[in-house]
Amino acid sequence: MHLQLVKSKLHRVEVTDCSLNYEGSLAIDRALMEAANMKPFEKILIGNMANGHRFETYAIPAPAGSGTISLNGATAHLGKPGDLLTIMSFAWVEEKEAESWQPSVVVLGDRNRNIIKKSNK
Repeated sequence: MHLQLVKSKLHRVEVTDCSLNYEGSLAIDRALMEAANMKPFEKILIGNMANGHRFETYAIPAPAGSGTISLNGATAHLGKPGDLLTIMSFAWVEEKEAESWQPSVVVLGDRNRNIIKKSNK
């Protein structure tokens, strides 16, 4: 049996930009993606803490160190700059491995420039 578990999580990231005319996806500072073990074009689930919206899209890297979190395309309607998000990706894990599974979790502050807490698998 396989279970779908949280693989990566960026918590309390702040939306810095919205671009309605972009083709889609969520742009994430590449350094933050790497800190949380997220891959370019990986499917992600986003929860907007400001308005309760939950939606799926894929991650695209923004320049490392930029602090960018940009809602693009249709997702631009689901938040605004300043909103706090939780961004998650998932992995299929064998049941035995699930017993000791630990996701990579990064908690952010200060407009995505300060890692408050980091734990990695």
